[in-house]
Amino acid sequence: MFDWFNSEEKEFVDVGILDNFYQTSSFYPMPVVLCTTVSENGLTNIGSYSLCFPFGISKDHYMMLISRSSSNTARNIKARKTIALNFIPYDKEYLKNAVELGYPGETTEEKLAESIFTLVPSEREEEGKKDGLVYPEVIKESVQVFECTVDESDVFHYDGPKIEAHFLLKIDKIIMQKRYAEYLKEGEGFPTLPVDFGYRDSKQFWFSKHSHPYAEPIPKSKGVSTDAVRYQVERMEGAIKWHPDSYKKLVKVPRIFLKMVIGKINEAAASESIDLVTPEFLDKVNAKR
Repeated sequence: MFDWFNSEEKEFVDVGILDNFYQTSSFYPMPVVLCTTVSENGLTNIGSYSLCFPFGISKDHYMMLISRSSSNTARNIKARKTIALNFIPYDKEYLKNAVELGYPGETTEEKLAESIFTLVPSEREEEGKKDGLVYPEVIKESVQVFECTVDESDVFHYDGPKIEAHFLLKIDKIIMQKRYAEYLKEGEGFPTLPVDFGYRDSKQFWFSKHSHPYAEPIPKSKGVSTDAVRYQVERMEGAIKWHPDSYKKLVKVPRIFLKMVIGKINEAAASESIDLVTPEFLDKVNAKR
C-alpha cells in the first residue's frame, strides 16, 4: 500500500523567497477589498486590493493597507486622509470586474466607466462637513464596509522601499448589510466572501470560494466551572456584586482570560451605576462587544 505521508511528495523543500513573496513563494489566502477614495476632482476612485489586514484589535482599531506609492488610491489617501474598505461577496462577475479595476495606470474616470458596482453616499457626509474631511462613496453591493481615516502618528512608521506605501487606517465606522449583522449578533451564519491567492503564472489572478464554516466548541477541560467563576468574582476589588445565575455565562471563557473578562464587565457595570451583574446585563455587554 502506498504510504503517501512518508513519500517524497511529503518532504519539505526550500523555496526561494522572491519579491511579492505572498504570491510568488507561497500559498497565502487574502481578502478581496475594493478601496474607495476621493480623487482630486471629487470623484470616487475604486481600487482593488488584497494586502489589507488588521493591525490593532483592542482599544484602537486599525487596518494596514499596502499599496504602490504611485497608485490613485495612495495619492488620494495622502491628500484627503479618508478611505472606505468595501468587502464584496463571492461572485465571478464581481471578481472579474475587481481585476479590471485593479489594473494600474488608469484614471478615476476610466475606472468608473468600466465599474459594474453601485456607488452610494457615505452616511458620514454631515460629519465630514464638521471635521473638514470628504468621505468617499461606498459600494452598495458590499457585505460590509470599514470607513477609515489615515493615522499619521508615530504608532507605525515604514522605512522600506519608496515604491511601496504602507497606510495605517483607523477604523471609524463599520456598516454591514442587515442580514449579515443579524448573523453577527446571533453568532451563527456567514457571508460568502472570496479568497484571493494572488497573481500567478504571469497572466491571471486566482480566487476561491470559502467553504461553509463549522463551529468547534472550546474543550470542557479548557473552560472553567461556575465555582471557578464565583471564586474569581469574589476576589475582585470593588463593590460590584454578581447574581449567581451570571456565573454560568462565563464557563466557556478560557481560564487565562477569566480575570480580565470579569474586570471589564465590572468596569462596564460601574460606568452605568449598576451594582449587581445579572445574566441580562451580561447579554447586553456581550452584544456591545
